[in-house]
Amino acid sequence: MTMLKELLDLPRFSDLEILSTHKDLNRPVESVEITETPDIADYIPKNAIILTTAMIFDGKQEMLKPFIKSLLTKDVAALGIKVGRFIDEIDPDIIEYASQVNLPIIKVPSTQPLGRLLYQLLSYVWDSKTEQLSYALDIQKRFSSLLMNDVTIGRFIAELGNVINAPAILLSPWHKVVSHSNYFSGSDHPASFYAEQLNEQDFNKINKEKTSLIINNLKGEKVQMIGSPVKVGNYFPFHLIILKPEQIPYPISEFAIEQAVLVLTFMLYKNHKVQEFFDILKSDFLEQLVKSKTDQVNDNRNWIDLGRNYGLVKSSYYQIALAYCAPNKKSKTQMIYRKEEAEIAKLWLQEQLPIKIKDVAIFKVKNSNETAILFQSDEPNIKDILQDISQSLKDELGINLTFAFGNPYKSIENISSSFIEAKSTLDESKQLYDPDIVNHYHPKGLVGLFEDTNEENIHYFCEKILKELAYPEEAGVKDLKKTLKVYLDYNCEITKTATALYLHRNTIKYRIKQCEKILGMSVKNPQNSLNLRLALELSEFEDEPIAQ
Repeated sequence: MTMLKELLDLPRFSDLEILSTHKDLNRPVESVEITETPDIADYIPKNAIILTTAMIFDGKQEMLKPFIKSLLTKDVAALGIKVGRFIDEIDPDIIEYASQVNLPIIKVPSTQPLGRLLYQLLSYVWDSKTEQLSYALDIQKRFSSLLMNDVTIGRFIAELGNVINAPAILLSPWHKVVSHSNYFSGSDHPASFYAEQLNEQDFNKINKEKTSLIINNLKGEKVQMIGSPVKVGNYFPFHLIILKPEQIPYPISEFAIEQAVLVLTFMLYKNHKVQEFFDILKSDFLEQLVKSKTDQVNDNRNWIDLGRNYGLVKSSYYQIALAYCAPNKKSKTQMIYRKEEAEIAKLWLQEQLPIKIKDVAIFKVKNSNETAILFQSDEPNIKDILQDISQSLKDELGINLTFAFGNPYKSIENISSSFIEAKSTLDESKQLYDPDIVNHYHPKGLVGLFEDTNEENIHYFCEKILKELAYPEEAGVKDLKKTLKVYLDYNCEITKTATALYLHRNTIKYRIKQCEKILGMSVKNPQNSLNLRLALELSEFEDEPIAQ
């Protein structure tokens, strides 16, 4: 794009004089127009230079003020007034007003025909546009060649830096350097130094649209940068950072950066789809491994060989943890956001965990937003490591990552048990308002299986099985219930029951007969015994006082 200062610095326009005081003449010029009418603002394009003899303002230069004001609505680059024909000199009052409203006034000498000046100015603007278009097409050709040759992201960023002659950095969705141009190779200005200066507010601006910001170099000097979002998804974009864009050689063109963003979007999307296909294969493998205990056909499979490409190793330690992004009030109902959030969390874990923990394998859980992590070595500091990883992700993107663990096992065939335990732990943590970052499996026991069952149904079941013994109030009936429970706990052995309760054997026999009379059944019958044990546990569990 042609700039006003660039035009006025050309030798052929040396006779043009800027009258109003302006520090910044870096104004885009896209057209040049001649007018002698006061309502020209309704008919001109933006960013034009307006040329006039000011014929209609002869003897009434004060009318130039509303004329100038109307031009401001079209972002006019400058107003050129030819002197010596209708106006001998431009009033200082008009020059002062133009300076106040920041519109350059150009004094065109009487020896300069406006028609010729119009032609010269337009020729330069058009030549500049032609050159810019040629430059843009060359950029497109070079980028297309890189794309067709399937270069890596790193190679593309390096070539981009060479093309625009400016430092380029690509940042991940969690704001870490993915790759950078050769400017930073072996330099005392690491790419991460510039990326770390950008805060959450800066990234929010960049996410909306291309944004220009000012940061510092290592010497503390101000450096301009341009940030552009590279959106593979809707919510967590990559970021292309261009430093010192003012150094991009003429003809400066936004087309180069726009094309770079377009090509990067395609390359990253392609990589995402390739990774997505590999994740599906891994998910299928994990599903088969989890189901292997109940699938007799798979008993003889060598899981280590089958899973070697997915990160499985021979070990005496296998433990599953499920990673899950705890929703907040805003994201709870946003399905697409939750899906992309889970994908970002998985990528974050794939980058961070292998650095800190040996022999870890990561799988996307099929048909869910959960990530399964298979630990194949005993890491004593696992809790601290996961808490640090979770906190870092929360600081960068506001994602609350929690982990639910199953128990560790020595055999790879028992990974299914660890997975089921991890799933149970995760289901419990999802019910909590503020779950811990790291949650471990705790066996529920038989009663725990009924935690989510309706209390009325439990009460009905206990009364149906135990009758008067279900919720006794009389001391004698309470003694009968207690005796029955201990008797069943000791597998119906009279002597052990009597010893445990400090009672005579005959007393135990009498009480058990009384219980059978109330129940109307033999307590030694295996089916009856199971129902009685369960009802006794549930009735006592229901009677427990609520913790204050």
